[in-house]
Amino acid sequence: MAELLSLSDAIARFVRSGDAVALEGFTHLIPFAAGHEIIRQGLTGLTLIRMTPDLVYDQMIGCGCARKLVFSWGGNPGVGSLHRLRDAVERGWPGPLEIEEHSHAAMAHAYAAGAAGLPCAIFRGYLGSQLREVNPRIQTVICPFTGEALTAVPALRPDVAVIHAQKADRTGNVLVAGIVGVQKEAVLSARRAVATVEEIVDDLGTTGTNAVVLPAWTLSAVVLAPGGARPSYAHGYYARDNAFYTAWDAIARDRERFTAWIDANVRHAGRGRG
Repeated sequence: MAELLSLSDAIARFVRSGDAVALEGFTHLIPFAAGHEIIRQGLTGLTLIRMTPDLVYDQMIGCGCARKLVFSWGGNPGVGSLHRLRDAVERGWPGPLEIEEHSHAAMAHAYAAGAAGLPCAIFRGYLGSQLREVNPRIQTVICPFTGEALTAVPALRPDVAVIHAQKADRTGNVLVAGIVGVQKEAVLSARRAVATVEEIVDDLGTTGTNAVVLPAWTLSAVVLAPGGARPSYAHGYYARDNAFYTAWDAIARDRERFTAWIDANVRHAGRGRG
């Protein structure tokens, strides 16, 4: 059952150097506060897993947390490249970074397979794609019933999944609403799971449409972290900080400027701006 912990305690107990770690949240509810705590605790050698890695992974990669990235599309949405990611891949700074690229569909199917305890995901996809040429983990299998050629990718089974959500109740059940992405599948596929939330309430209330409740037994820890998704947004709580996403392009281009920003806003702060 989920324990109610501080952010520093939850990361210290459930995320370890060398782990495969999935920080999920699609468009909003991106767990920046948790990513910053991983940086502050100096965790290294991580395999970072995420659909659409954006600023939080750019920051973690630039701080030397990662040895490998498993992802589908990486960039600063609406702005351009992730410069710390590019620097790691192209120049090995602050260390070399192995990459394993997939499509969005492959990542979603791989999480679902992991959640179901299956060894791989089988689906229709990658027709005409050149990703097969650079990713040997994309394979073809023949359906024993129809003879159809299908795509297979390994199931994703992170050591730990970290998500941000709107609410938790006092028994540890967590509500995710709005664009839910693959948070549910990431939590169910992981060996350990941490959810940061905007608020803890007596009753989750009416969940509405397009909402998921993760039962307390699916989570290792719940953390009260208001604003924990900034500079992304939390549906129903605060808007996306578009100006910061634009400003990040210049910050991340230069190693010294990036390091100074991390020192001021992450390493020496309880939680930075984003």
